[in-house]
Amino acid sequence: MERSAARLFPTEPAAVRRGAARSIVLSPWPIVRTAAWLAAIAVALLSLLAASPAVAKKEKDDKLSYREQKKLIEQLPEKYQQWMNDVQYLISPQEIKLFLELEKDYLRDAFIEQFWKVRDPYPKSDRNELRDDYNERLSMAKQTFGKYVYDDRTRVLLTNGFPHQRIVINCRSILTPSEVWYYDGSQTVGFEFLLLFYQKWGTGSFRIWEPSFGIEELGQIAGERISRQSIRDRCSYDDAQAILSAIAFISGQGAIGAGSLLARIVKPPEAPQKEWVATFASYTTELPDDAVTFDAQVQVSYPGRRQSRTVVQGAVGVAPPVIQPVEMAGGLTSTYNLVLTGEVLREEALFDNFRYQFDFPANDVPPDLLPLVFQRYLRPGSYQLLLKVEDLGSGAFFRSEQTIDVPLLDKAPPAVLDEETSRILQEANAAIRDGETTVAISPLFGEWQTGLVRIDAVTTGEVDKVSFMLDGSPIMTKKRPPYNVELDLGNVPRPRVLRVEAYDGAGEVQASDERLLNSGDHRFDIRLEEPRPGRTYKRSLRAEANVALPKGEVLERVEFYVNDTKVSTLYQEPWIQPIVLPEDEPIAYVRAAAFTPDGAMAEYLVFVNAPDNLEEIDVEFVELYTLVLDRGGRPVEGLQEAQFKVFEDEVQQELVRFELVENLPIHAAIVLDISASMDGRLDEARDAAIHFFDQAITPKDRATTIVFNDHPNLTHDFTNDVGALAADLAGIKPERGTALYDALIYSLYYFNGIRGQRAILLLSDGKDESSRFDFDEVLEYAHRSGVAIYAIGLNLPRSEFESRRVLSRLADQTGGRSFFVDDTAELRSIYDVIQKELRSRYLLAYQSSNTSGRDGFRSIEVDVDSSGAEAKTLRGYYP
Repeated sequence: MERSAARLFPTEPAAVRRGAARSIVLSPWPIVRTAAWLAAIAVALLSLLAASPAVAKKEKDDKLSYREQKKLIEQLPEKYQQWMNDVQYLISPQEIKLFLELEKDYLRDAFIEQFWKVRDPYPKSDRNELRDDYNERLSMAKQTFGKYVYDDRTRVLLTNGFPHQRIVINCRSILTPSEVWYYDGSQTVGFEFLLLFYQKWGTGSFRIWEPSFGIEELGQIAGERISRQSIRDRCSYDDAQAILSAIAFISGQGAIGAGSLLARIVKPPEAPQKEWVATFASYTTELPDDAVTFDAQVQVSYPGRRQSRTVVQGAVGVAPPVIQPVEMAGGLTSTYNLVLTGEVLREEALFDNFRYQFDFPANDVPPDLLPLVFQRYLRPGSYQLLLKVEDLGSGAFFRSEQTIDVPLLDKAPPAVLDEETSRILQEANAAIRDGETTVAISPLFGEWQTGLVRIDAVTTGEVDKVSFMLDGSPIMTKKRPPYNVELDLGNVPRPRVLRVEAYDGAGEVQASDERLLNSGDHRFDIRLEEPRPGRTYKRSLRAEANVALPKGEVLERVEFYVNDTKVSTLYQEPWIQPIVLPEDEPIAYVRAAAFTPDGAMAEYLVFVNAPDNLEEIDVEFVELYTLVLDRGGRPVEGLQEAQFKVFEDEVQQELVRFELVENLPIHAAIVLDISASMDGRLDEARDAAIHFFDQAITPKDRATTIVFNDHPNLTHDFTNDVGALAADLAGIKPERGTALYDALIYSLYYFNGIRGQRAILLLSDGKDESSRFDFDEVLEYAHRSGVAIYAIGLNLPRSEFESRRVLSRLADQTGGRSFFVDDTAELRSIYDVIQKELRSRYLLAYQSSNTSGRDGFRSIEVDVDSSGAEAKTLRGYYP
């Protein structure tokens, strides 16, 4: 039935938001039960049952006992004790352990700042919404609940926000103080729920009542038996109706259902950067109590500036005799491995911290000093610089503290380094651009960029001209402002690389900016701004990388290589590293590689010191996720690499990778038609989708649902939380028309930047009616995306030839399959077939032999040497 919180629970919104303790007359109070609500509870239970014992053991190892926590908290200054109380519903056991182990106030302050930073839902905004909302709710809880502020009511309020209605029960003759809270959905869950709080025997904190406690638990007097009838007899009509309806509503879910619901409701939001605790712990410059130490030299210079900040360059010189190399491969090779950790304090607060790892091949190191060079950007002023170097070979440490006075630089920075170090770093420091010359692409509006788009570049400083490039090709150069250009980007949102460069009067690039248009939220990319391609470097160079991260992802490290030798690892911005080059060794290329904690990698390579006739050739690396079916349409497993042949434009290609992908991660999206024609079938279609997620999605996989009628809508970001996926499908209903092609473009766009095996499971019962895109545009976009489309036509008669042809061709051209069913009851079995196929594919990868540079469509054909077998894969791609 239709319902609204305002109609069922007539209350004053402002009073509820202020947390006012008022009784609301409910006459009558209907008990609202929705199938979607129950389904979400059931799926949430599955999530609880999937807990890993191995993970549980690790978490136990990272915890402190209650007695240990209590003792350490009592030793904290009062303001940190109060903070621990305030965040007790957010902070994890691992975070508690680390915070209580910190010994310096500046580290505790830095921990608190980072604690909120990693939880910021919108890091690019000017404020931290979660912290601000949490503190506002906590302040309201303290005002409303007084000395009982740290009880279950506050816990729910902090994690779910204010209830849509709060009802205080006043029946002290028989009932303990109680409150009923109603939510029509919250920030934690997307469905309505109800909670009953009680204060046992009228003392202590308020608790959440559960059916397993029994109705007697709500009694005011210990040992007094109460019943529903006695409540009706001795309480006011409104109080009796309110609490009995609440008991019936909660009890209707059963003990397991209520427990599952509570586990989701009071679960605090997880920090998106789960590795931050270990990262923070590794950044301290404190030494272990039993540390063995060695000596080193520290020099600091200021070789330039970057806008309003000064470049602070440090060089720690370590003599090889005081450290030990690490032997690998049975002694065939050995390297010196040194980790440099730094902290910069200003007015006794942590202003900056950093961590680098340096790797030196033992047979190539200079006999006197190994240079550990780092750069930071600091505003002029006085700082404390704390440095720690750990030798991974011997386990010994070096530590230093010194005051540095960072100057406000003009064009001539003071030279502080000794003569030899200055000579070695001369080329690297020459790449630092003094002054305020900058160029930036102005923000572009809209989720994607299509059609005629105006691009504006904003500059500062002395600029002679600005050049615009699109996908590496020059578009226009302008000698005077305004620096802008209009580009026709086409009707479909293709990924395009836009770059601008600002030049001085001598024709040298002084600044640049780059933007990947239509990249989506999942792009993972790294580019080298320095060194410049084709230039010659003798003693040193400056490596500067820019990294683009997927939405919600964290970057673990950036590694820099000279040829095949790793020279340094950086763990935080800026991704800039002066590199001392090996003597008497020709340098061919510098490579930067970026890594996320789950092992994903992006890399970029620049050729330097190259001969004039070196020709760079773009080679396409093509991955084909290939399904092989027998005559009965069943997946064929156990095939060998020699049984496959891959042809691109009828030219056979050489495979460089071959494997069965049954254990590789999958990104899958169910694209679900919710147009008006789905009325009467949508519930079963939704249940089948939830069944697919439950059966197919493992912890390493990610899935989402995109629903569409006359426009598409993403219900949830990619996740492996089946309960969240189910909950977000709870409120959908069939209405309006069908924009099939728009939904496909939107879905394919959402996969931008995601690598590996990807699949769209499209379910629709009608032809396209109102899309802005046409079939040819969808097919080309699908070829460019490389996402397999499994198309399911629901109740499409054979007379609907065109609709069937569209679905069949989309599936055939992208390496998926098409299915046509008459009844939604068949969907579960179809999804089971798709799940098995996704786990039965072969990965065939090759480097294209086509080096022509042409960007037209390249056809692909895969032949398999197995009787009666047919290979299904992507039919082609655009380079």
